[in-house]
Parts: sequence; C-alpha cells; structure tokens
Amino acid sequence: MKASGKWYKWEVLALLWVAYLLNQGDRQVFNSVLPLIRDSLSLTDTSVSLIAVFFNLFYAAMVPIGGWVGDRFSRKWVTTLSILFWSVATMFTGLANGVFLLILTRSVATGGGEAFFGPANYSLLGQYHTDTRARAMSIHQTSYYVGVILAGWLAGYIGDHLGWQYAFFIFGGAGVIWAVVMAIRLKDLPRNASAEASGAELSSAPVGPYELGAEDSSAPIKAEADKKVSIWDGFKTVFTTPTALMVTIGFCGFIFVITGYMTWVPTFLQENFGQTGAQAGLNSMLWTYVAAFIGVLLAGTLSDKWAAKDPRKRMIIQGAGLILGAAFLPFMGSAKSLWLLYLCFAGWGFFRAFFDANIYAALYDVTPERLHASCSSAMIMTGFAVGATAPYILALIKEATGNLNATFPILGAIWLVCGAACLWVSWKHYNKDHIKNTMHNER
Repeated sequence: MKASGKWYKWEVLALLWVAYLLNQGDRQVFNSVLPLIRDSLSLTDTSVSLIAVFFNLFYAAMVPIGGWVGDRFSRKWVTTLSILFWSVATMFTGLANGVFLLILTRSVATGGGEAFFGPANYSLLGQYHTDTRARAMSIHQTSYYVGVILAGWLAGYIGDHLGWQYAFFIFGGAGVIWAVVMAIRLKDLPRNASAEASGAELSSAPVGPYELGAEDSSAPIKAEADKKVSIWDGFKTVFTTPTALMVTIGFCGFIFVITGYMTWVPTFLQENFGQTGAQAGLNSMLWTYVAAFIGVLLAGTLSDKWAAKDPRKRMIIQGAGLILGAAFLPFMGSAKSLWLLYLCFAGWGFFRAFFDANIYAALYDVTPERLHASCSSAMIMTGFAVGATAPYILALIKEATGNLNATFPILGAIWLVCGAACLWVSWKHYNKDHIKNTMHNER
C-alpha cells in the first residue's frame, strides 16, 4: 500500500497521537493510585514522593542520550522500541512490593524507556509537518490531555475495585500492543527531508538503506546524516541561543508546576473533599484537560497564523498563557466549593495550553533542523531535572502545614515570573534568532 506524502503525514500524527496518549497515561497511573500504594505499603508522603522524584531525575539524565540517538538513528525504531520498553516496565511495576522495586521499575526502567521517546517523537512529527507544525503539534498535545484524563479516572477505578497493581498491568499491556502497530505502520523520512518539501509518495517499504530490516544493509538502525551529531551539540545550541534558552527556562517553571499538580492534586481531593480514588483521579484531570484541549487547538491555530507575519508571537502567546494561568493557582488552595475549585482547574488548564502549543514550534523556529532531537532533549533534561524536585518539595510543605493549600500560591508565583520573562525575550531576541536559524538551514 502506498500513501501520499500529503495525507500520510496525518497518519503519522495519528500514530504518534496514540503513542503519546499511552506515554502520558502511563505517567498518570502512578499519581492516581499513589494513596493506595502509600497505604498498602505503609509509606509516608515524602517517601512515596521520592519515587516520582527519581523517575523525573532519571528521565532527565537519559534524555540527552535519547536526543542523540534520535538524531543519529531511525526515529521510527527509536519511538517504537521506546514504547515497548516502558510498557513492559510498567507491567513489572505492578509486581513491586516496596520502595526499592518501585524506584527500580518506575524510575529507572520506565523513566529510561520514555526518555528515548520524546525527542525522536517530536522530531519525526516536525519533519512531516513544516507549514502545519504548530497545528500538528497542538493536535498531538491533545493526546496528553486525553491520556491523563483517561488514566486519572480508569487507574483510580481499577485501583479501587481490583487493586493498584492491575492498573499497571492493563496500561502496560496496551502499550505493548501499540508498539506492534507502530512497527507495522510508521515510516521514516530521510534525514533533512520533509513531507511537504518532497511531496513524494511514501511506500510501506523501509526508506533508505539504514532502516532496520532493510534487505541491502547489515548496518544497525542508523539514519542518513550529512554530519555527525555530538551528544553536546543540542546543549550548546540551546544555551547559546537566547530564545531557545528562554523556552527552556519557561519549560522548567512549566514542568515544576505541572509535576507538582499532577502528583498531589488527586491526593488533595481525596484528603480535603473526601473523594474516592476514581472520583479524585477523574476530577483532578477532567476539568483541567478538557479546557486545555480547547485551549491548545486555539493556541496552535493562532500561532501558525500570527507567526507567519511575526514569528515572535509564538513566544508572546506562551508568556501570556503562563501569566493568565498563574492567576488561577492561588484560588485552588483556598476554594471551599468544589465548583469554584473546578472552575480554577479549567481556567488554569485553558491558559496553560497556550504555552503547551508552542513549546516545540518555538524551539524549532530558532534551532537547526538537524539538531531538533538533540535540542529537544537538552530542553527536556533541564526542565525535568528542575521539575523532579516538585513532588518532594510539595510533600515537605504538606507535612509541615498539614495540607497542600499553601503550595498553590507558590506555584502561581513561579509561572508569573516565567511568563514575564518570556514576553521580554520575545521582544528582544526571537526574530533575530529566527532569521539567523533560517539562514543556517538554507546553507
């Protein structure tokens, strides 16, 4: 079967959409059943939070290797094998009977597997979508929202009725099945090629002699590249390009708040409002991510439209999203009514999507195409290294104050500062960095 380059790029988006849904759903499973794990294994809040901390730290440490692999080898097989690896590790998480095994299966195995997925996933998507990049990445981002909503409710329900172990078995098994689908349907493009630029038909046969399984090659899954990529090239580019550095700093603040929220808000609803695991898992994610689903599609469409005339508007949208989202966070801790709390969840989710929609589109605007996976990994590593501390810091505040209420204003202040910094950099540096990168890519 042959697929037109014009239409196949949307099949690629669909394949990666489901893969990312499973990726984010896999993460949320742990947060949804966290109180059950804590109580069944007799753990404290701080000790159970360390599982999330180690997950994010190990993920951050492995991402640069994942970015290097994504720029040097077949992006199809990097994403596919990553899905298979973390899904199997997720299934083994259900067998853990203590903190050590939870850290090993959740942090080392799952974190290590997922670290290879992100950079290659976004690079492959960006390669197929150039003129529709922000729109495609916005649609892709909706899978994150659907994934955490689905996992938040379903994992909580499974945990309440079957036990927390079965949540890991079921979600891990779904990932194994999807890895098989990806192996059959996903195709690589030659390095430095794009679907829109070539307009060529893509067959279901492997592309190029370096695809895994190609009959005329005994080489490993090495992709074509006109120049060798060092594992440090992404860091050098990101930290010496003002706009890319600002995207990374904003991402640090973004991930810190998101990680703290997703880890502890289900517990917050159970302890402060008496909800069951299924109710807390659903309500902590539903209102936030339904609103974010709408917000990310709006932000992605506006970003592509406005950036065609003025590229810096991508980061202006990001900065505005962080500032407006920050306004809702302080009210979460003081809300006495569930409906007021849900309204804050929705408002925060809607505006956080403005940053979400433009993370990779903005980064790719100012970084060389051949280094997109490496630059993504540099940003991801930095962001998750900072964000990894959020569950533990919030747990310390919770144990000191007796609840999580005091943490929400702190999270709001972090986003406010990051949002203001994004607006300043968008004005001073974005267009200059964009022009410089365009000239580099044309050489």
